[in-house]
Amino acid sequence: VQLVESGGGSVQAGGSLRLSCAASGYMVSWYLMGWFRRAPGEEREGVAVIGSDGSTEYAVSVKGRFTISKDNVKNTLDLEMNSLKPEDTAIYYCAASDREYVGSKWALETQRLYISWGQGIQVTVSS
Repeated sequence: VQLVESGGGSVQAGGSLRLSCAASGYMVSWYLMGWFRRAPGEEREGVAVIGSDGSTEYAVSVKGRFTISKDNVKNTLDLEMNSLKPEDTAIYYCAASDREYVGSKWALETQRLYISWGQGIQVTVSS
């Protein structure tokens, strides 16, 4: 499994970015996947997950601003990020599991479910 993130960068507060994660050797439509992030000096945390059935779960801090989705034709996992805040500044990671689980708070919080991780991509939001 290889995951490659793209779409990161720098934006002013209130702006938008769209992250994409291209998967190879893996079918995004089959399994639970997620986006995680690590802010400077912080532990990695769950941002959003999407289950094999399309169900989703979001961190409280991003709910209503971020949208996770899968493109089964392109075989990508995407994250649309709107109304960005300086506290969203972090390295963002795409993650893939080998489980046909639903998107849930447990899936968001249980990083050991994920067997493969992307290299990470920087998102910087300035005030």
